Amino acid sequence: MTASSVTPTVELDDVSVAFTSGFGASRREVRAMAGVSFSVAPGETLGLVGESGSGKTTTGTVVLGLQHPDSGTVRFEGAPLARSLRSRAGRMQAVLQHPRWALDPRSTVLSSVLEPVLVHERRTPAAEERALAMLESVGLPASFAARRPHQLSGGQLQRVSVARALVTHPAFIVFDEAVSALDVSVQAQILNLIQDLQAEHGFAALFISHDLAAVRYISHHVAVMRSGEIVEHAPTEVFYDLPSHPYSRQLFQELSS
Repeated sequence: MTASSVTPTVELDDVSVAFTSGFGASRREVRAMAGVSFSVAPGETLGLVGESGSGKTTTGTVVLGLQHPDSGTVRFEGAPLARSLRSRAGRMQAVLQHPRWALDPRSTVLSSVLEPVLVHERRTPAAEERALAMLESVGLPASFAARRPHQLSGGQLQRVSVARALVTHPAFIVFDEAVSALDVSVQAQILNLIQDLQAEHGFAALFISHDLAAVRYISHHVAVMRSGEIVEHAPTEVFYDLPSHPYSRQLFQELSS
């Protein structure tokens, strides 16, 4: 089977989303996404970069089915994305910028990792063993299972978030600024962890970030977003060798300075 014949895990076809703000004469429409199209194959990562307000996070919520597009089509594993979140529970996951916001401070690490599993099954010793094995796979020993978020460092919390995302063996994960709040040395550890787990499990990923170095390290392709539009989309090595769009070159200069 050739790469071109592989069904994309996620595909956006001419997707647009607009929001309105203000009242009366001051009411205006803001385009968060304008004719956005891209696809992500199994085992690949698409890096999505752009300035704040460019539409990156809205794109992530649309891909996950948390925001319905005004027009266009979102496909998941070859079929239009169903409106029911339960129908794809566990098949799509997200890792966010601030893991403390995603984890219940009252829950143990084990309970947090187990939570996505319990959507479909009861808490059993077998389910707990799977969660413990996933913690081990992200570099946290079983002794961490009884800890609570306030007892973990930022890097350890993000490892818990990755374990929580992967415990249901999803086909697709959105990483939304997943390493931007971490120290540089910890960032490298988490990026290496994501790469290793992707090689092992084969999930597709959307890596949203303003950090060009992180995107370059982890992505197979890069898409640049500006004012809701994809202005450039290229393989990573091509994009970083010579960005073709003037905005991409400007972004390089601003984010590198």
